[in-house]
Amino acid sequence: MEEIQALNLPIDIIATSHGCIWRDNPLQIVEKYYEWSQNYQEDQITIVYDTMWEGTKQLAHKISSEIAELSPQTRVKIYNISKADKNDIMTEVFKSKAIALGSPTVGGSILSSVGGWLDFLKELRFKEEKKAAVFGCYGWSGEGTKVLREKLTDAGFSVVEDEAKCLWNPREEDFERAAGIAKALCE
Repeated sequence: MEEIQALNLPIDIIATSHGCIWRDNPLQIVEKYYEWSQNYQEDQITIVYDTMWEGTKQLAHKISSEIAELSPQTRVKIYNISKADKNDIMTEVFKSKAIALGSPTVGGSILSSVGGWLDFLKELRFKEEKKAAVFGCYGWSGEGTKVLREKLTDAGFSVVEDEAKCLWNPREEDFERAAGIAKALCE
């Protein structure tokens, strides 16, 4: 970017092979891309989850409310993967300083909707390391949080030790673990 700007070339238009054509102040997009490439982060935490019987959803919303209480200036976004556009979610993850990801355990793993989203996340190869936390419910074996932790680490995230893994639906002690996740992500 610095080399191109140093050439001081008159640029009247930027026309990519796909996407927008920038005619009015075309360097505005160059400046934005430069800003975004410099470990861009906002004071935001994004919570992403899918749920089977609403227990993982309850944990997601508890983490959200705890973050809001601990750090009122931090914007919190929360998305159910099966109900939101994956590109919209990824845009918010890009802007975030941290994420929390939840899935119930299904067949010794995670929901396929979460697994597919994690593949997309890994493909994007975020340049900066972001914090992440994991949470979820289980009925029998409980491997979901372990799978989430491994996949987030493979995608370049620094996964905090705190997690909420609860049998069936969350109880008070599970909500206390959700508060621990919020604290770890806000630090």
